[in-house]
Parts: sequence; C-alpha cells; structure tokens
Amino acid sequence: MAESKYNRILLKLSGQSFCKPGEFGIDGPALESIAERISQICKLGPQVAVVVGAGNFLRGESFSQVSHIPRNTADYMGMLATIINACALQETLERLGQPTRVLSAIEVPAMCEHFIRRRALRHLERGRVAILAGGTGNPFFTTDTCAALRASELDAGLLIKATKVQGVYSDDPEKNPDAELFQHLSYDQVLEKKLRIMDHSAITLCRDNNIPIIVLNIFEKGNMTKAICGQPVGTKIVMCQ
Repeated sequence: MAESKYNRILLKLSGQSFCKPGEFGIDGPALESIAERISQICKLGPQVAVVVGAGNFLRGESFSQVSHIPRNTADYMGMLATIINACALQETLERLGQPTRVLSAIEVPAMCEHFIRRRALRHLERGRVAILAGGTGNPFFTTDTCAALRASELDAGLLIKATKVQGVYSDDPEKNPDAELFQHLSYDQVLEKKLRIMDHSAITLCRDNNIPIIVLNIFEKGNMTKAICGQPVGTKIVMCQ
C-alpha cells in the first residue's frame, strides 16, 4: 500500500462539494463520497485536518450584497453554516469508522468544541480527523484564508484545495475551452497573474510559512491519494519553479 509523504495535511473543502452541482444544501451521496475519500487517505498514515466552507448554504459577501443584511452579520451567518457542514461530515465519517472532532472558531458548545491549537493537535496525534469550522471567527475573512491560517498554526506539511476542476487554469475553463492548466506555479506567480483559485491573503500566508498547496479535482477518485503520496496531480504551488 502507498504511504503518505506528509505527516500532517490540511484539506480545504468547499461547501459546494456537499451538494449536487448547481444545487444547495447537503446531498447524502455527495457527502458520503467526500467522507469515503477522507477515510481512505487517513488509512495511508497522515494526520488530517479539514476546513469546511459554506457555499452550499450561504456566502456572506454575496448574500450581503443582495439583501439588507450588513456584511458583518452575513459573514457570521456563513460561519454558522460551516458548522452545519462540519457536523454532517463528522457523523458521516464516524459511521465509516473514522474518529473525528469538530472544533469551531465561534462557540457552539452543544455541537462542537472551541478551537484551541493544542487541543486540535492532541486530536490529530490521536488519529482523529479535526474538522475545523467557523472560519477564522471573524468577518471579512474567507474559509480559504482560514485554511491557510490553520495549516500554519498546525504545522501542516501540505494544504490541499479541493475543487470541481483539475487544477489552476489561466482562465475559467468552463467559459474558455482554451484556458491553460498549470501543473506547477510559485506563490508569486499566482499573485502576479492574479489567479483567483484562492484569496491572495491565503496564498501570501502559505508563502510566508512555506506550505505547499495542491489544487485538485476532489470528484476524481484517487486524486487525493496521489497528492499525499507525492505523485503528480492537479496544480502544485510552491516557493519557486
């Protein structure tokens, strides 16, 4: 069996991976598929932390723009939605036999633990998947930035950005069939080319802490296994080319 190249990884999941394309909420089969992939990579040896988004329910910034809800409140509503996703993922993973803990940046004691770095590390060391919800706990920050922050705090050796496309493209591949797929990029190239695969604050944070990023299609079986075993997949973003 292949073994992980990394001792500890952080997986960033978009909320849209929890539902059918173009739909909202949580789709049972989609959720189970994601949980199965996470369970499989846990068996390869790495400690696994997961940051979940909430795009399947609500995006604070866009919701604020189409409503009379202030951005601050809309962002907190999005943070609460990440906790819904995190608890759904926890129950599904544990039904597959994988121990987990949900830790949130905002306190919801009836459903999850409060995020404390040492507590999260303890769970990881005991073989539990640490599902990190609530974003950073602050408005105006995305869950991408949260993923980079938590990867830095937890000394992760790799951040996997799970998407619905094969990696980072020069343009939107759904709109431009001639868009170029990059296999390798540096952090600075992502910033200079203004590639919007992650927030630039997240890219900068990973660059400053030298955390490699792999952007891949989570819906293609075997991709995450390839990533953590050091095999070419998706787009890898590192310090230099």
